[in-house]
Amino acid sequence: MTSHSRRTRIKICGLTRPEDVDAAVAAGADAVGFVLYPQSPRYVELQRLGELVSRVPPFVATVGLFVNASDAQIEAVQGCVRLSLLQFHGDETAAQCDAPGIPYLKAVRMQVGLDLVEWASRYPDSAALLLDAWVDGYGGGGKTFDWSLIPEKLARRVVLSGGLNAQNVADAIAQVHPYAVDVSSGVESAKGIKDADRIREFCAAVRGADDLT
Repeated sequence: MTSHSRRTRIKICGLTRPEDVDAAVAAGADAVGFVLYPQSPRYVELQRLGELVSRVPPFVATVGLFVNASDAQIEAVQGCVRLSLLQFHGDETAAQCDAPGIPYLKAVRMQVGLDLVEWASRYPDSAALLLDAWVDGYGGGGKTFDWSLIPEKLARRVVLSGGLNAQNVADAIAQVHPYAVDVSSGVESAKGIKDADRIREFCAAVRGADDLT
């Protein structure tokens, strides 16, 4: 059945060091993410962002994560590097997400009672919805949420995030069948410091799960 398996895309987020970008690319990541939210322990300055993005080869997407950023902040980043996608983790409206003119992901902090279908309808032009666990404040908390809250008809628009690691990502793929999975703390040895072995193990676990679907 392997020849018929679907391929779940993989995003490694919160990269801060050149060697971590190299490890993500070598492991087969489809996308790499950089946090442009100054309050985050994984925040990268513009100069460092340029250095990191320059290491990314063609056909690996580069994603910039913003939280309630001003137009000027986003324009400053766009003037420095060419990102493939923007990822909005704050309270941005659809108009604010559309304004830069770059494909975007809109993060949703999942909780019981949230109508994801209605929520998705507010962001019709988003490339995908990135689903994360509910935490106080912004950004991921490294926690999973109840995957049964995801309507099956939205699965192909979902980038699944929140507490994923090499040990649970296969179960997540089997249950949700998301378009992509996103990992940050699950492949770290410390905040903002990725572990190359954990990145490889995570990517291998995703590929193994795909072979079973």
